[in-house]
Amino acid sequence: MDFKKLFIFLEDLQQNNHKDWMHNHRSRYKAIREEYLDWLVDLDMELAEIDPDYYTTPRKKILNRINNNLLFHPNKPVYKDNFGAGLDKRPNTSDFYIHLGLNECFLAGGFYRPKPDFLKSIRDAIDYDGEVLHGIMNKPSFKETFGGFIEDSVLKTTPKGFSKDHKYIEILRQKSFAVMHYLTENQIHSANFKTHIKKVYLEMLPFRRYLNHAVTV
Repeated sequence: MDFKKLFIFLEDLQQNNHKDWMHNHRSRYKAIREEYLDWLVDLDMELAEIDPDYYTTPRKKILNRINNNLLFHPNKPVYKDNFGAGLDKRPNTSDFYIHLGLNECFLAGGFYRPKPDFLKSIRDAIDYDGEVLHGIMNKPSFKETFGGFIEDSVLKTTPKGFSKDHKYIEILRQKSFAVMHYLTENQIHSANFKTHIKKVYLEMLPFRRYLNHAVTV
């Protein structure tokens, strides 16, 4: 995969962010999109080889739309400045997200602002065995790879039904239960990019499995 070509396209698109330009460069966009999809499908199969519970993602569902949703965000540009891809997208569980954009590139997983019933299930799980999640997130290799939860606002008060003295109150106050690993330009253009992704995937897996178990049991 020629990722330099992908980023050059995104740069050109952001300098000409309107439908006429995209219409005139549609064939270029489709060629890059299909090449990236081929690469992602190969990665999808390789991840399935290292995770026995992996959920193979249909090709047509891997990549997000490059169009912004102007109905809900009318002030945004017509097109995004990134290619976003989701893998291991089993229904009603967290997926493994790959974000390649002009402003930032990263791998992520977990639940960003989960819907109320999922949020309640996750907090109930933490109340029951929060030491498991705490142990996962305090593993040295996990902290080195992700740090902690993604930066998001947290509750200033105590979640309903929990004591302010709860052992894991700082975790319970989270609104998002997701982690992120930033990618460098050298990593993306390296011949070992897939190997790096698989390493991060495996490091994140116990975290995602804990959350997925919480929302599905």
